[in-house]
Amino acid sequence: MKYWIETYGCQMNDHDSEVAAGILSERGLSPAGDIREAGLILLITCCVREKAEDKVYSRLGELRRLKQSNPGLLIGIAGCIPQRKAAAPALQRRFPYLDLILGTHNLQDLGRLVDQATASPESVVEVWPAPREVSEGVPRLRRSTFQAWVTISHGCNNVCSFCIVPHVRGPERSRLPEQILAEVEDLVGNGCLEVTLLGQNVNSYGRDLDPAKESLFPDLLRRVARVSGLRRLRFMTSHPKDCSLELIRVMAEYQTVCPHLHLPVQSGSDRILRKMRRGYDVARYRHLADRAREAVPGLALTTDLIVGFPGETEDDFQRTLSLVREVEFDAAFTFRYSPREGTAAARYADQVPEDQKASRLLGLNELQAAVSHRRNERLVGTLQEVLVEGPSQKDPARQVGRTRCGRTVILEGSATRAGEITVVEIASARAWTLYARTPGTPPSP
Repeated sequence: MKYWIETYGCQMNDHDSEVAAGILSERGLSPAGDIREAGLILLITCCVREKAEDKVYSRLGELRRLKQSNPGLLIGIAGCIPQRKAAAPALQRRFPYLDLILGTHNLQDLGRLVDQATASPESVVEVWPAPREVSEGVPRLRRSTFQAWVTISHGCNNVCSFCIVPHVRGPERSRLPEQILAEVEDLVGNGCLEVTLLGQNVNSYGRDLDPAKESLFPDLLRRVARVSGLRRLRFMTSHPKDCSLELIRVMAEYQTVCPHLHLPVQSGSDRILRKMRRGYDVARYRHLADRAREAVPGLALTTDLIVGFPGETEDDFQRTLSLVREVEFDAAFTFRYSPREGTAAARYADQVPEDQKASRLLGLNELQAAVSHRRNERLVGTLQEVLVEGPSQKDPARQVGRTRCGRTVILEGSATRAGEITVVEIASARAWTLYARTPGTPPSP
């Protein structure tokens, strides 16, 4: 049997898709080159925002036609959507042709559950209400030989009033540092050049292992940065309330650690930040941003921003725009607030009308695009080290890669150079993309 996996949402879901592919491949299944060749279609889903959830439901509706033309096809859904309270029965009612439903805590059981679904005329449902211990040694089929996600923790202990992640991913569970280091060393030994450490909040890593220690993540970052042969080390996501000056010192100390800090601020209004239960104010955020840019040359600072949070006034929104102008984020992921069932903010009475959310998001995006374009233009004429990732999806005659600070670069030429680190001169810039001249000589390791 061949399988087809579609992924929705964040890097955690990308990681889960690699785990799912590894489990299925270990059981003798192979990836399909086309969805119509698949005997199993699995959606790894996200419900952090309404738009992401709606995309999944729309896709499930489309898959019904494939099921009708091929009754033996297995269709499954995994990840955050099934993990929501009472979601599984609702999915069965709405999509009765689903063969497999499993939650975020059951992914390691995927092989067994696929066997059950293959043998059973009824849909197979397994959604554990609470997470089990962190499992090590789970098979994984990575999408790249030179880039890798390495999870350092699962779940989240924060109580942000808008966020459903703790409800569907559970409380924070950290992996042991020795297990993380062993995984990174194995990856590098097999040719991996770039590792990204993943956690819902990497800055609180290890507090469940040793609550007395405050700098466990900087310590871990320092140890991983010392792994011989590793060329690039990234991490995400950092929560401002837990981000420390010690972390910034480690970033400045080790060349291996890429000069990119993703630090979600969410709003430029202290009043809204309090309603969001974020645990910091704008002054604290500005202090962190300033210290990071002072300490780390060429740092790219990126963020997340939400507009239309319950009770957000025009003054609150203008404060967010002011923060964008003052900090000059290199890029920002921007969102309209969408109520998530089970979160505190979904029960707030002062919801913002949808037309106001749309108008504010448009204004924010226009401002951020101008800021990003201006910051990218500063790099025109400079030399940048780029890790080539492969052909551009929009133009296969060109290659796409990323700078150390995470910016996307389009390179001339169609020769396959995926996995090569090279130095290029930046010829021109747009808001979200840099364009390079012919690559020069690769730098020495």
